[in-house]
Amino acid sequence: MTSAQVDTPEQTPEEGYERGLGSRQVQMIAIGGAIGVGLFLGAGANIAKAGPSLIFMYALAGVIIFFIMRALGELLLYRPVSGSFAEYSREFLGPFFGYFTAWTYWLMWVVTGMAELTAAAIYVNYWFPSIPQWVTALVFLVVLFGVNLISVKLFGELEFWFSMVKVTALIGMIVIGLGVLTFGFSSAGDTASVANLWQFDGFFPKGVGSSLMTLQGVMFAYLAVELVGVTAGESENPEKTLPKAINTLPWRIALFYVGALTVILCVVKWTQFAEGVSPFVKAFAMIGIPAGAGIVNFVVLTAALSSCNSGMYSTGRMLRNLADNGEAPKVFNKLSSTKTPATGITVSVLFMGIGVVLNYVVPEKAFGYVTSVATAAGIWTWLMILISHVRYRRAVVAGRLPASSFPAPGGAVCSYIAIVFLLFVTGLIAYDADSRVCLYVMAGWAVALGIGWAVLKARNPEVTQRREPELEKVV
Repeated sequence: MTSAQVDTPEQTPEEGYERGLGSRQVQMIAIGGAIGVGLFLGAGANIAKAGPSLIFMYALAGVIIFFIMRALGELLLYRPVSGSFAEYSREFLGPFFGYFTAWTYWLMWVVTGMAELTAAAIYVNYWFPSIPQWVTALVFLVVLFGVNLISVKLFGELEFWFSMVKVTALIGMIVIGLGVLTFGFSSAGDTASVANLWQFDGFFPKGVGSSLMTLQGVMFAYLAVELVGVTAGESENPEKTLPKAINTLPWRIALFYVGALTVILCVVKWTQFAEGVSPFVKAFAMIGIPAGAGIVNFVVLTAALSSCNSGMYSTGRMLRNLADNGEAPKVFNKLSSTKTPATGITVSVLFMGIGVVLNYVVPEKAFGYVTSVATAAGIWTWLMILISHVRYRRAVVAGRLPASSFPAPGGAVCSYIAIVFLLFVTGLIAYDADSRVCLYVMAGWAVALGIGWAVLKARNPEVTQRREPELEKVV
């Protein structure tokens, strides 16, 4: 088949958005997307469950995340669109999968925003306990809402500085930890040793099974790394910025996750960590750094606000993508004078606001349930990226579509490996009684979306039949 015969999908380079995200901002959004509350807070509980082997779990999951991001990168350079993985699901798996993926990604960020907004208010209470929690949460909600409405450039700039704080703090923690190990200063220097990684009941102190059970929390820590894909439609030069952002992922994972945890567990033996206590706060306290807990509290506050800021950005874009395809009310399709999907952002913020109220009155365990739901929704999104990538590679080999300028190493093989891994993690979630509830929520969500799809099909059959793949081509 000649190049003239290759079927190229309709190109939508601008989609009405402003290409206001520069290389500096996209790079930092990509870096910040791999650093969140899951690392700063969640690692404490996981260390208590798995000991030093948590380092290996983060490294293993990091390899899979790299496979996912290179698969997404190949798709993004084949056709950079703001709808990203939802649009690719629609193209390669059919309209229903695009519809389901976009709504599920919207759900992921809404529930994450609920949790992060409430968490941010709790962190502020560390310094100002007299301020009611709901007041702080409302202030953050309104400020971030305004930032996302003004322009994508302002969003990108705020996210740049949020990420800068997280990156700088982590690098500082690693340098200080290495100083303690090398020069033995502070009281922590007396017990700090690389041998702490194995001398207390070994590298897998509670067995391989316990270590594997931490993978759910580990994967939650990596949520939002795919956000760089949503920026494709608003990046100044996606052909250059996106590959660079994705290719730096391995060293980011090696430094900020594997490296930081390795240093922390060398400085402080794993038996001293517990659930509900940040390992970084604990390490700073052991080292004896003045105001160490306050510094880490500020960093975690920044991570929470960064996540909520990203949530508002992505939910508005996903609702507009749904409206573009007739799968959501047309009002979400409109852009404001500043070229932002203001209506979609507003509706998403209202749902996040409801979450603030709910999290104020429900038991403490609700936060864990919310993160479990977010993880399950994230796993679905990653699976759709991988399966779409496999379908795309098949189409390229058959000569039906042009090859991407950023092919994934290993091709479809790495995507198959990642698919098996994600299904394995889903099985672990189903096995654990505490996290299993998220699968019930997702089942209910699937039923609700199925009903919505049936209504759409009855009202507008053309929307639900567009780009339907042939059954024999489905992976």
